[in-house]
Amino acid sequence: MKRTVYQLAILIVFVFGIQACENTQHNHSHYHPHPVLYATLYQQQAAEYRALCFQAFHLAALQLDQELSANHTDPLAVVVDIDETILDNSPYQAQAIKEGFGYPKKWAEWVELAMAEPVPGAVDFLNYAASKNVEVFYITNRKEEFRAATLRNLQEKGLPFADDEHLMMRTVTNDKETRRRMVMELYHIALLIGDNLGDFHAAFDLDQATERMQLTDDKKQEFGSKWIVLPNAIYGAWVNALQGYEHGIHPDELAKQLQENLKGF
Repeated sequence: MKRTVYQLAILIVFVFGIQACENTQHNHSHYHPHPVLYATLYQQQAAEYRALCFQAFHLAALQLDQELSANHTDPLAVVVDIDETILDNSPYQAQAIKEGFGYPKKWAEWVELAMAEPVPGAVDFLNYAASKNVEVFYITNRKEEFRAATLRNLQEKGLPFADDEHLMMRTVTNDKETRRRMVMELYHIALLIGDNLGDFHAAFDLDQATERMQLTDDKKQEFGSKWIVLPNAIYGAWVNALQGYEHGIHPDELAKQLQENLKGF
């Protein structure tokens, strides 16, 4: 009798052990990292990210020097985006991953803190431009309600021309072309600097990846010349153009949908 009970106990443990292993394997096979986990880690911890930023602003300085030597009749200006071009918002995305929320939840809270650090190289370059009497205009799609907090953040990080005249917020549209033309009425725009192709031309404000690729090829001579691009793998118009992207769904399901459209060999 004792032997039978002992054997039965061993059998129960064995069966439950197999089920536990199967459950573990099942859960593991269906686990998908958050879609922007590695992108956020890259921005926060990769030396390569810093190197790309330094490279972009070093190239911007070289191109600005060429514009200065051209003796333009109009005063010169540099037009920059803010988020992921001048200010680093990766802590917001990191918190979103940790707590499982998505934009725009807590975005207002983050912006009002006015504690975003400058993108590497941004402060030095913009102050270099200011030292050459080149004005800086910040054209951002942050909403007007964030003007005071944005100015405070820029000022506290030592960025030049951080005032109402040079900060152009989003109004009724995300399209920045109208605001760029307002600058062009009084200045020669020496450089446009941004992390999203819509920071350079309204034609890029599309959600079709193929068309955006073709436009980029068509405008290839502008990159590194009049247009300087900063790296941003976390968000942007390129995300909306991804095949399989769907706003507002659970990160696990989103990761699965995006993975299905990867191009392998």
